[in-house]
Amino acid sequence: MLPVAILAGGLATRLRPITETIPKALIDIAGEPFIFHQLRYLHGQGITSVVLCIGYLGEMIQKLVGDGSQFGVQVSYSFDGPKLLGTGGAIKAAIPLLGNNFFIFYGDSYLPIDFKSVEKAYLSSNKLGLMTVLKNENQWDKSNVIYQNDYLIEYNKEEIKSNMNYIDYGLGILNSGVFNTYPTEESFDLSKVYNQLSLNKQLYGFEVFERFYEIGSHQGILETEEYLTSREKK
Repeated sequence: MLPVAILAGGLATRLRPITETIPKALIDIAGEPFIFHQLRYLHGQGITSVVLCIGYLGEMIQKLVGDGSQFGVQVSYSFDGPKLLGTGGAIKAAIPLLGNNFFIFYGDSYLPIDFKSVEKAYLSSNKLGLMTVLKNENQWDKSNVIYQNDYLIEYNKEEIKSNMNYIDYGLGILNSGVFNTYPTEESFDLSKVYNQLSLNKQLYGFEVFERFYEIGSHQGILETEEYLTSREKK
């Protein structure tokens, strides 16, 4: 299985005061830090290598997670450094640890999805990137993807269009070469990378039919905790 980059370096301002003293990845969900749930889940998906892209209070994550052996995965760390690099800059900085192709997974997400199927679709697509998409129609957030007849036509987080009925589900795969034209040690958003790939017809769409869970909001925390608690009871 391809390695996974987890973007866990944000400030999480929407969750203050909780995140004034701990990073979002360490918020207690169903009795333990959220990142613990994620890493065990990735192990269950067959993932063996994880790179945590961390910034704000990242040392706290590193201290608790360690080398990842307690979760059955190998964990490495890529630090933003003195300034936050944004989601795109953080991935570019982590490429030496990730290799040629890798999953991208957000540090506040829990995604009921089969990673093997996503990886297989990417490898057979002959594209430089893959984005998982969910038919959203503005239910969970603003829809930002035009996905028609099994093709991802456009992803655009900045210019929302009336025929955008899908949303980025939160799991992607990219080839490291797509970052060659982006600045090193500079801040930029991953959404720009995905947008350019879609316009260049190099972004494959993989449709998902089950909702995602996230801890980026107080309501999201409640829903995620309920979902994970119910999973553990099964």
